[in-house]
Amino acid sequence: ICIMEKQVLESSEERTFQYQDSLPSLPVPPLEESLSKYLHAVKPFLNEEEYQRTEDIVKKFENGIGIELHQKLLERAKTRRNWLEDWWLNVAYLDLRIATQIHCNMGGPGPFIEHCWPPKEGTQIERAAINLWHTLNFWDLLRAEKVAIERSRDAVLDMNQFRMLFCTCKIPGITRDSICGYFKTETEGECPSHLIVLCRGRVFAFDAIHEGSMVTPPEIFRQLTYIQKRCHSEPDGPGLAALTSNERTKWAELREYLVDLDPKNLTLLEKIQSSLFVVCLDDSSPHATPEDYTEVTRLGLTGDPTVRWGDKSYNSVFFSNGVCSAFCDHTPFDAMALISMLAYAEKKILENEGKWKGSDKVRDIPWPEELVFTVDQKIISEIGRTKELYYKKVSDLQLVHYAFTSFGKALIRKKKLHPDTFVQVALQLAYYKCHGRPGCCYETAMTRRFYHGRTETIRSCTMEAVEWCKSMLDPSASNYERLQLMHKAFAKHNKMRKDCENGKGFDRHLLGLLLIAQEQGLPVPELYVDNAFTASGGGGNFVLSTSLTGYTRFSGAALPMVQHGYGFFYSIRDDRILITCSSWKSCPETDAEVLCRTVFQCFQDMLQLTVAAQL
Repeated sequence: ICIMEKQVLESSEERTFQYQDSLPSLPVPPLEESLSKYLHAVKPFLNEEEYQRTEDIVKKFENGIGIELHQKLLERAKTRRNWLEDWWLNVAYLDLRIATQIHCNMGGPGPFIEHCWPPKEGTQIERAAINLWHTLNFWDLLRAEKVAIERSRDAVLDMNQFRMLFCTCKIPGITRDSICGYFKTETEGECPSHLIVLCRGRVFAFDAIHEGSMVTPPEIFRQLTYIQKRCHSEPDGPGLAALTSNERTKWAELREYLVDLDPKNLTLLEKIQSSLFVVCLDDSSPHATPEDYTEVTRLGLTGDPTVRWGDKSYNSVFFSNGVCSAFCDHTPFDAMALISMLAYAEKKILENEGKWKGSDKVRDIPWPEELVFTVDQKIISEIGRTKELYYKKVSDLQLVHYAFTSFGKALIRKKKLHPDTFVQVALQLAYYKCHGRPGCCYETAMTRRFYHGRTETIRSCTMEAVEWCKSMLDPSASNYERLQLMHKAFAKHNKMRKDCENGKGFDRHLLGLLLIAQEQGLPVPELYVDNAFTASGGGGNFVLSTSLTGYTRFSGAALPMVQHGYGFFYSIRDDRILITCSSWKSCPETDAEVLCRTVFQCFQDMLQLTVAAQL
């Protein structure tokens, strides 16, 4: 008990952001190592002749222009603690001109239906009030720097992304978007403390702090009830929020038009931008069971666009049957920061059995104010057009979110296998079975042990994985051979993950070299226009876009990276594995339902293999 107390004391004495200045800088790996890893990664997608050609191109790059670009990258890294950071924001997010709300945002369902909050009509506001209160407490802890510092084994992880959970918004630009962050810790100064509520096409705001103290669940309940009653008894608003779902340049133009129409509109937009986060009161009642989250996940990601502010870093969505969901702009943070916050709130909700056990006293706080935008016929018809386009696009989405309940992390670990690798290798086999060829795959690795580190790409489709897949489909292969090949595939994947987390991946390095060439006005090196580069997933062409969303009850997803690809996201619990798989219906080759079911079958086959080979 003494040791336990000491740990608790120490963690409460540590301040959330205290090690930010002592984190190591993001390294630049040696050129020859990155190129050698790249060659291994493209091999599954090329025949002998193509591979020879690519090898020549890589050697030419390594002994030619690559040296100069690498040198310039090293120079850039000398003057920056993270040489990638602003490049990554621009290239991966801010420069995109597609509708990012559809193609890049991430989201996922709350797991409360599994314990204290089964779907039930009439609970929307009551549950929202409790959930929001715990989220506001997390904001309060973060401002006081009392959120525990995360670690991986013993290494301190960068906590910077947590700052973007609140008071953060993306602003559309004609050629490039920007990010506005208004969050401040208590020592840094004042921080906005108002919430935005979207309901039936209307926008409301209220403050989460009244006379120096946080609003309580009964007070939040009063505010939300007021908003809902008004919205249900009066005509719908124009649904301005839908405009965030446009292609970026179009939204930037419309935003400029709105501001020119009436300068008051800018004040209102800034009120939304600076808000803590957005609360979405959604009228739909998605079906949800612990084994099947499909509908709530689909609606969370692609539901009514008039009650989502797509550019906001966090939208907390509450459906009319008391089921909830998160919906986020991916630009400012990766999923794990969000999941830490959601898991904190869930823990507190569980501790109190989903009820509020405090005082029911409601202070005389100001009613929510409505943000009424000045709109004209042009804006109204643009909102109509935007919604039409949005629904056309999202109706093409095929998405499933199922739980595999035969086993989970406990049994996989018992077999001395890494749970994340288990899922990745199963996915390779499933794709091979469904498509008859290897599928280039992007798995997210976390580089947060470095200053402002975010992600690196683990390319899961290795030669080792492919050899194993072939053995599984070869009736003449023995179980012993299959198991040996499976262990080789696992070892390779585990080594890649470790390399990537330690700044020894190659995808971000290759991106850096390309961006240096572009900044210097040099021609694009042949390496990047070689067919092997795209065929193996380079340049954002991964057919399988995947990520582990951790080992909690939270799971989330984003949509496929390419038209003929899949989004494949999973969370692993002791007794089950939850998978969210998405594809586009308009692509005849892909089928999210079939791939997901095949992966489930592969899980069973892999477990059988570990048993059969021992006999």
